[in-house]
Amino acid sequence: MLCGITLHKSPNLIIGLESPDDAAVYKINDTVAIVQTVDFFTPIVDDPYLFGQIAAANSISDIYAMGGEPVTAMNLVGFPSGKLDSSVLKDILRGGSDKMAEAGVCLVGGHSIEDHEIKYGLSVTGFVHPDKILAKGGARTGDGIFLTKTLGVGIISTALKGGAASETAAQKAADSMSQLNKAAGEAVREIGANACTDITGYGLIGHALEVARASNKTLRLNSLSIPCFEEALEYASGGFVPGGAHNNRNFYQADVLCEGEIASERMDVYYDPQTSGGLLVTLDLSKKESFMNLCKEKGVPVFHIGEVLGDSSGNIILEG
Repeated sequence: MLCGITLHKSPNLIIGLESPDDAAVYKINDTVAIVQTVDFFTPIVDDPYLFGQIAAANSISDIYAMGGEPVTAMNLVGFPSGKLDSSVLKDILRGGSDKMAEAGVCLVGGHSIEDHEIKYGLSVTGFVHPDKILAKGGARTGDGIFLTKTLGVGIISTALKGGAASETAAQKAADSMSQLNKAAGEAVREIGANACTDITGYGLIGHALEVARASNKTLRLNSLSIPCFEEALEYASGGFVPGGAHNNRNFYQADVLCEGEIASERMDVYYDPQTSGGLLVTLDLSKKESFMNLCKEKGVPVFHIGEVLGDSSGNIILEG
């Protein structure tokens, strides 16, 4: 929609719409740049407090994905005040506030409108050193590829809406989605990664392709090393696959080369749109052991799922 619209340019804008990434970066001086992002969506769980936590964690995640530290946030709210009790909104805001506090983020304002359905999220600002920005285009030949959360929360949420998900599966998905990427982001910054993004609506394949294209590399992913919730595989085989996963598959599959047999339900999980997913990180393989040990110390699950190839085609090779 912005095509043909003249945008103001500044030499201090390091990352903007010309090279879209997880967040924008604007240089303040030689040691400080601000990172800005915004996100909001409709409820994906019934519990308003949990929804607030998940929405806040999801919004803040983009700052971590850029190698930054979040500092302030503003609430974005749409609420049908004439249809729902105000206590519902208060619980949503309380969930968001608690998650912001966990992240060390100060709530400094916001905006609300009357809407026919609930919407909630945050506009978040953070800081990063201009020389230590992590972007999708930094992957280097020979890098290892790592993932910090298990996949399949979209499929589990779909099964939950269909009355097929177990309480255990629902809790696993809720715990994953409400988990901040704070500790993972700290590990990524400390170890010195080359590229980073977070896994959200385009699924693992979509976001991995963004890294491949921005870096002019091909990513080889080992299917059996990619972490999937067992329940998500079960529900996918039963047909509980969200429409977003089908859309992702239709849009991205032409750029994915499968080598060997890969079960259909696993492919569904790789295309599954995630909410508040983990970080997808590439770093020099000489740092692998240190990175995995650092993640373990911080309580961050981490999985080595592939490698960056020198081929500049910008595709994904998925090994069965």
